[in-house]
Amino acid sequence: MSRTARSRRSTLVGVAALAAGATLFAFSGCASGGGAPATESPTPTATEEADTLTGDLTIYAAASLKAAFDELAGEFEKAHPDVTIVPIVYDGSSTLATQLVEGAPADVFASADEKNMTTVSDAGLLEGTAQLFATNTLVIATPPDNPGNVQSLADLANPDVSVVLCAPEVPCGNAAHQLLDLDGVAVTPVSEEQNVTAVLTKVTAGEADAGLVYATDAAGAGSSVKAIVPENADQVVNKYPIAALAGAANPDAAAAFVEFILGDEGQAVLERLGFGRP
Repeated sequence: MSRTARSRRSTLVGVAALAAGATLFAFSGCASGGGAPATESPTPTATEEADTLTGDLTIYAAASLKAAFDELAGEFEKAHPDVTIVPIVYDGSSTLATQLVEGAPADVFASADEKNMTTVSDAGLLEGTAQLFATNTLVIATPPDNPGNVQSLADLANPDVSVVLCAPEVPCGNAAHQLLDLDGVAVTPVSEEQNVTAVLTKVTAGEADAGLVYATDAAGAGSSVKAIVPENADQVVNKYPIAALAGAANPDAAAAFVEFILGDEGQAVLERLGFGRP
């Protein structure tokens, strides 16, 4: 075959290849253009649908949940940028329950015990049923140098050791009394506080030699406290329920937040911060 013939054949093959490519490109363009799609559009996921949530969301939560819920609120807002979580109201669960029963407006309530959730439920304030989402146990917290030389619950009965507890009506106080009763230890606290944060603050400030606080709060305080796990700590477990509230100003966002806390991401954050699974 002559060089001219070979050149002509190469040219024809190249043109044919380009033509085939152009045809394929044109066909592909039609398929992805204004014509009918080859397959049905995927059904939007629950997350995509939930991204239409808007408005403010008001949450009442037990004081021991502050670190976890502050983080989770930020993650929820990232997932739903049109929702604004107003500053979460943190306090003792009994205080929050009383406020809700007296008419305080809120969309979600997360309690550190079932008793105070029942109070809110009995008042007809729940939308549906409360769900358990976390558990917690108590530890003895002391200043880092442990001035009272506290090693066990029995040491809290020493009159030379100043002890601060939560008030009995508060979940952490009820749990503290259960734990002390279990070991047959009688304690006369120098003060009784309305939430666990106040107990921890007195210990870290050196205003008490020891206090009974949740394990998660002691862990969150880091090196500012020494945590001692009582022998029977696992016998007294606080169970945390959460619920959307009836008459919520933002019921859709409330339901979505509860679902978020119960879901994998919410549970992972809670577990990382020391909470047990329900």
